[in-house]
Amino acid sequence: MPMFDYFVVFAEMRTGSNLLEANLNQFPDLQVHGEAFNPSFVGYPKNEDILGVTLAARTENPAALIDAIKAANPLSGFRFFHDHDPRALENCLPDRRCAKVILTRNPVDSYISWKIAQATGQWKLTNATHAKTEAVAFDTAEFEGYFQRMQDFQLHLSHALQQTGQTAFYLTYDDLADIEVINGLAAFLGSAERLNNLNRKLKKQNPAPARDKVSNPADMMAALSGFDRFDLDRTPNFEPRRGPMIPSYVAAPSTGLLYLPSRAGLDGQIGGWLAALDGKGREDLQKEFSQKTLRKWKETHRGYRSFAVLRHPVVKAHHAFCRHILFDGPQLFPKIRETLRKVHRLPIPKEPIKRRNLKGYDLDAHKTAFLSFAAFLRHNLSAQTAVRIDPSWASQLAVLQGIAQFGLPDLIAREERLQDDLDFVCAQLGRDDPPPFVPAEDVETALLGEIYDDRVEQAIHAAYVKDYFAFGFSAWR
Repeated sequence: MPMFDYFVVFAEMRTGSNLLEANLNQFPDLQVHGEAFNPSFVGYPKNEDILGVTLAARTENPAALIDAIKAANPLSGFRFFHDHDPRALENCLPDRRCAKVILTRNPVDSYISWKIAQATGQWKLTNATHAKTEAVAFDTAEFEGYFQRMQDFQLHLSHALQQTGQTAFYLTYDDLADIEVINGLAAFLGSAERLNNLNRKLKKQNPAPARDKVSNPADMMAALSGFDRFDLDRTPNFEPRRGPMIPSYVAAPSTGLLYLPSRAGLDGQIGGWLAALDGKGREDLQKEFSQKTLRKWKETHRGYRSFAVLRHPVVKAHHAFCRHILFDGPQLFPKIRETLRKVHRLPIPKEPIKRRNLKGYDLDAHKTAFLSFAAFLRHNLSAQTAVRIDPSWASQLAVLQGIAQFGLPDLIAREERLQDDLDFVCAQLGRDDPPPFVPAEDVETALLGEIYDDRVEQAIHAAYVKDYFAFGFSAWR
């Protein structure tokens, strides 16, 4: 009897998972079905279905697709990335009849490769003469976030396998060129076949050294000096371990005051207030911290204070809905927006709305759409959808629990009494002259005031029960 009913290749973008799939599909008794649980498509971007299971059917019941893959002949599997449908992960990870393959790559290389692919639009290469390349900027804060997501996923996999007494077949990017390793993987999966040659159709896109592929190599080397470079490619854990969201922390230009953002829509206003506290501009704020630089800042600002800010869940959710789903602009999440329209039937216009031109905008339609978004949030925050739980609409309890992994804030302030709370924390630093905090009169809050009623409050309460209970929120108005 075969050991496995199906298999999963755990990987990420730009780790070589396409090449691994191409090689596994050369074995007559193995079949990989692409990114079966990508929130935006099923298997491949232009696929209608996998084994008769459509995107809509899979979204409604991910177990149905897993059952179809189990029943398929030959032995079948799929690729799974950290941002794919978490319900599928809950189904397959504890299943001992599911073979686990874990593919990793040096995160610096995969990050740079991802940036180049974004810049050039070339995600696969089959003819080297058509190769596109471009020197890209190494963004320290962006890399920190990227690294954290990859590490968190690897730690989750490792812990789950340990808890259930399982092991996985581990590969690195360089192993993909070793035919003996690929044949060994086939043997692990239970294949009776062996390859004589590897797939040569897909070509390595960016073979140059990492420092030659970025436009700011000195900045990259300085940023990476805080990492233990010899552990960057260790599987399944990466070192050093980073507290979540540290790159988003913001400190006043000179005063020892540190803001720990909760991604609730107030970050820009609070950043401006921190700059004004020292009579400086926003460009003088200290930010883009790493664990190393944050520790150094704390050492040089003895007696410092830190604070986070809670926002009412109704306001937070409405702000996230407007900025990331409804309105056009740099903060729009176009793929999630499209998924919400097509899969979750959110009644929003096909094209994003211009934020600065709402003349004649239908408030009744806006209220209906926001209530529908609130219903989506209730399922999303319970891990019942394929869409990621973005920090902009995550529960503030979860965000603060993440912050606490590195250190607790001295003060958890409240938006409705933020001036008093800021005066209090400044007084602890000997500052009795803080500038006034002037809330921005934004479009989002004005719209919310027009549509808010008991139905809106109840819908958001149903989505954020933990926040209401943990922080004692009452009705917004």
